[in-house]
Amino acid sequence: MTELQVAGPNPELNLTLAESGTGRPVLILHGGGGPATVTGLAAHLTRTAHTIVPTHPGWNGTPRPEWFTGVDDLALAYLHLLHDRRLRDVLVVGSSLGGWIGAEMAVRDQAGVITGLVLIDAVGVAVEGEPITDFFALDARGVAEHAYHDPDRFHVDPAAVPAGQLALRQADMAALRTVAGDPYMHDPKLLRRLGRVQVPSLLLWGESDRIVTPAYGAAYAAAFGDGRLEVIPEAGHLPQIERAEATFALIDAYTGK
Repeated sequence: MTELQVAGPNPELNLTLAESGTGRPVLILHGGGGPATVTGLAAHLTRTAHTIVPTHPGWNGTPRPEWFTGVDDLALAYLHLLHDRRLRDVLVVGSSLGGWIGAEMAVRDQAGVITGLVLIDAVGVAVEGEPITDFFALDARGVAEHAYHDPDRFHVDPAAVPAGQLALRQADMAALRTVAGDPYMHDPKLLRRLGRVQVPSLLLWGESDRIVTPAYGAAYAAAFGDGRLEVIPEAGHLPQIERAEATFALIDAYTGK
């Protein structure tokens, strides 16, 4: 997979992209945990598709312009990227924050560039009675307990993380707070706009997700013009990591691969 820097839609914005494979273009959007959370997913899809995996500005030490402060900025930057490259029949796959970005892109895609959506435990909407857990209020153990079916397997003690890596993680969280912290992890208007999105939309949800529950996912899926929810057992907020084979099989069935 080749990583490169490309000019964004604004002269002050450069995008960091990893690309690989040939075939249908697939834009893969990571969540707050950074591009490492979708590495395995990208490797799987690269076998049959042309994958494009951005690192969101501000993550992994990449520059983020001061004016670049919202999920709408991310959605528009990636839509402009698809348009500038004259890509068509694009599948957008997004995890958590990346799913929210994908939904915002689909709402704004007047040219019909996006023909498929896969949202994995996406945030981004307000669902009555199903609040999004305040991720910023959790310690490392709390994150593991809310994000994974098997927290003991994935809990990482911050004291064991090298200082440089810990600083990058803290910078990622600062970027997440900037683009998605107010209002917290959602666009108040997005849910009622999703009915206009008629492309087939597959929402994959970990059964044990305690950040955004499967009930939240069901309401999210129902809001799309053509949405469908699939719940993955023994998985939490990142089923592409915790139950990779099951997640990949559902995506392959959706794409006909």
